[in-house]
Amino acid sequence: MSGIGRKQWIVWLLLGLLLAVAALPVSHKKQKDDGMLFTETETADVQKTELEEKLEALLENVEGVGKVQVMIMTDEKKDSQGFYDSGGVKVTGVLISAEGGDNSVVVRDIQQAVMALFQVEAHKIKVMKMK
Repeated sequence: MSGIGRKQWIVWLLLGLLLAVAALPVSHKKQKDDGMLFTETETADVQKTELEEKLEALLENVEGVGKVQVMIMTDEKKDSQGFYDSGGVKVTGVLISAEGGDNSVVVRDIQQAVMALFQVEAHKIKVMKMK
């Protein structure tokens, strides 16, 4: 009989350990491709950089725009009114330097594209001529 009691005791011990491990808090940190962990603020920075790169690639394919550099200003607070609100990043302003920035039609097209993509008012978008 003592053999059965010992086996049951071991089973209960293992079950308890399993429940203890399952009850441990889960970390909400995300992982970079190289395996390192990074915080939510760094996640917002990564998303901001990705947005800048995507907008640059998009604008460079528009006739008359030419080469561009984009800087996006963000507010990390979530706002359900914002179009791009994934991960707490909300676009609050955009600065664009474009080769075609001296052409008023190109500037207007760029502003309208940014307004449509990010729901940012025109006065928060600045397009400048690249030298």
